[in-house]
Amino acid sequence: MAWDIATLILTPPGFDRNKKYPTIISVHPFGSCKEQTSSAVYGKALAEHGFVVIAFDASYQGESGGAPRWIESPSQRVADVSHVIDYAVTLPYVDAERIGGIGICGGGGYILNATLTEKRIKAAVGITPVNIGRLFREGFSQYNPLGALDAMAAQRTKEALGGELQVNELLPASPEAATAAGLTEIDVFEATDYYKTPRGQQPGGWTRMLFSHAQQTLAWDAFNFSETLMNQPMMVVIGQKAGAFGAYCDGMEAYGRATASKDRQLVSLQGWSHYDLYDQAEPVALAMEQMLPFLKQHVAGE
Repeated sequence: MAWDIATLILTPPGFDRNKKYPTIISVHPFGSCKEQTSSAVYGKALAEHGFVVIAFDASYQGESGGAPRWIESPSQRVADVSHVIDYAVTLPYVDAERIGGIGICGGGGYILNATLTEKRIKAAVGITPVNIGRLFREGFSQYNPLGALDAMAAQRTKEALGGELQVNELLPASPEAATAAGLTEIDVFEATDYYKTPRGQQPGGWTRMLFSHAQQTLAWDAFNFSETLMNQPMMVVIGQKAGAFGAYCDGMEAYGRATASKDRQLVSLQGWSHYDLYDQAEPVALAMEQMLPFLKQHVAGE
């Protein structure tokens, strides 16, 4: 079975489709969509500096195809990156020898994982990257991964027999609802502020997950084999204000394990949080200050 992947293609000022441009594949966070930070913030900034940027919706999410909806499949998310590159290299204005990747949050984990085996990616940047497998084994399963797997198995059997799908909403309905429920931990509250208010809310960014199809996520590791297979240049950008979703620790791990990388760089920003790096002007500017020369060197060849 095949389906379409929906993309947004951002182009540089003075774009000329008869020229070839360095190109960045931009991967959105878990629960997000292409219209949010992957295109509107980082994609826009990179396009302004001469890159073509392709931001896309994950399979089963946003405007991309795939059913049932709201599946979060790490293996599919990583495969999507290669499918988007397959499309990118057919575009006359994309330089197939100058392709890089970025990803934010879960997308940061996915782009780093994709880079392990997708050698058309010349360099990758994980922006506040989260290892979704680790998060599911820990906080998202309430530190009971075997219990979560048993519940998923029972629910999947129920659905196979015609029962109603269990779609989990991952966040409170509003910051006010989060406060009322005592959900004021920094990552949970700031995620709600981003996804559930005009700050970042978009029709495709549902922050939903089909519970019964998440089993494989618990056995997945974004950084497995990094010591051997991550030979491309890689950068990790993290905020030092750590939260429950674990991007600070995951970013440190991703950087620490990439010992085969030709140029590994860690950008650790004091005083900024995971969700600050989604769209807040100052930390985004600090991140871009480091990302831009890195990508220009290793992808654009400047």
